[in-house]
Amino acid sequence: MDADLTRRQLLLGSAAGVGLAVTAGLASPAAAAPLGEYDVVVVGSGAAGMTAALTAAKRGLSVVVLEKAPTFGGSAARSGAGIWIPNNQVLLAAGVPDTPAKAAQYLAAVVGPDVPAARQEAFLRNGPAMISFVLANSPLRFRFMDGYSDYYPELPGGLPNGRSIEPDQFDGNLLGVELANLNPPYLATPPGLVVFSADYKWLNLALVNAKGAAVAAECLARGTAAALAGQKPLTMGQSLAAGLRVGLLRANVPVLLNTPLVDLNVENGAVTGVLTPSGLVRARRGVIVGSGGFEHNAAMRAQYQRQPIGTDWTVGAKENTGDGHRAGQRAGAALDLMDDAWWGPAIPTPGDPYFCLAERTLPGGLIVNQAGQRFVNEAAPYSDVVHTMYDKNPSAPDIPAWLIVDQNYRNRYLFRDIAPLLPFPDVWYNAGAVFKASTIQGLATQIGVPSATLKSTVDRFNGFARSGVDSEFHRGASAYDHYYTDPSVSPNSCLAPLWSAPYYALRLVPGDLGTKGGMRTDARARVLRPDGSVIPGLYAAGNASAAVMGHSYAGAGSTIGPAMTFGYIAGNDV
Repeated sequence: MDADLTRRQLLLGSAAGVGLAVTAGLASPAAAAPLGEYDVVVVGSGAAGMTAALTAAKRGLSVVVLEKAPTFGGSAARSGAGIWIPNNQVLLAAGVPDTPAKAAQYLAAVVGPDVPAARQEAFLRNGPAMISFVLANSPLRFRFMDGYSDYYPELPGGLPNGRSIEPDQFDGNLLGVELANLNPPYLATPPGLVVFSADYKWLNLALVNAKGAAVAAECLARGTAAALAGQKPLTMGQSLAAGLRVGLLRANVPVLLNTPLVDLNVENGAVTGVLTPSGLVRARRGVIVGSGGFEHNAAMRAQYQRQPIGTDWTVGAKENTGDGHRAGQRAGAALDLMDDAWWGPAIPTPGDPYFCLAERTLPGGLIVNQAGQRFVNEAAPYSDVVHTMYDKNPSAPDIPAWLIVDQNYRNRYLFRDIAPLLPFPDVWYNAGAVFKASTIQGLATQIGVPSATLKSTVDRFNGFARSGVDSEFHRGASAYDHYYTDPSVSPNSCLAPLWSAPYYALRLVPGDLGTKGGMRTDARARVLRPDGSVIPGLYAAGNASAAVMGHSYAGAGSTIGPAMTFGYIAGNDV
């Protein structure tokens, strides 16, 4: 009893303390009493982990999923759940003109030399098979996100109409009592509505566009039908996580909540299990780490990423503190892409930050730096906007940057979940997330930028809007730029002048959906040492591994699509 108590006290200490204790020989993971033994131990119940677990289970292996949080689903459950997988059966059934050659050409152009060709090829080859496997082995169904362009459609192989899919409506009743354990969404869907990710493009325009109004009515009709049928309708990340969890329930795979990874058990150079605060869970075949990123670990962000950076600007699951990364390092893993993340401009609103998608693209707004000047195409892919913020910040400070809009913009478009015409919340003003003034010069004074420069910048921008040509940053030149825009605005649907007082400035900081650096893996999702050798028994997928997208972002769902695919690859390989 006393020895067991001492072991538990050691294990419940800080992760750093545990690592030091193991290194110093004060505690040995191999000495811990086994809690159980399985063919495969999966760490993390996000999209990567649950897909890996389902795959291994359907191959006839015994599997357990260990989840740090009191809920399952991780960041995937919080997300819009776009999934970027070229040539899958859902796309082809929808008539998308994709081919393996086009997809390979496009991915190579987007990713470049940052990621080995073998890993890119493994993703493209296994992605369609993964979608077919999930369809066959879970109640999940998917929809084509028609019109959501690849992020660089002008590159060879790019598709202006997109390659992204998302989960279809799912009845939460299928989860039974497990529904209470589903990680909640980042932004809740309005009560009574059933909303898909692809609907937001039109809901933003519901007040000024006939199709937007029709989509809003359709969302309400879906919600009404679900209520009459006694369903608990789920969409987006909620649907994805729930559907995978039901697949695991049907495959008799346990998901142990409140069970964090403390360390990996290594014997004779091979990973043979996972050490938890309660003891050792042994793995006969291998351990698959899908524990998410390190976005909520301030020390790791300070160590690996550019400043300024903060753990309060991310929308990733709060449990994502790099546990898998650090355990992998202790087992000898190499790390890659640690400086990068799935970036996007965010407004630091009280509570959770707000990750800006449509708001910076809709006509009638522009982004300026602390000098009051534009510095980026506001409608560019969100990761590119933040890369530019960091690249230019040392010479022309643009962290924070400012999204400038006028009252005409606010009268027409949804902003986050704030309906047109309604005011921004007082708490946003109190937190310094938004400022308001009757003139552009007065707004400049409030946010501390040169008033004459800001006025000149807005005037110049208004000229571009009237002509329809942004000769400075080419906003509207790409098909992607026009996804979150207003088709009634011409001659360029993402450019409109600012003319109606009052004017607003919203603070923008480098937000993210999660970090994208992690353990280096090969085309079989096996974790590699710095010398390129394989660590036997150890696999990684999702944001615990270095992203197959490298420093770029091919299209909506470039996080979840590869996470699920490499989870599938790992489950098959193990």
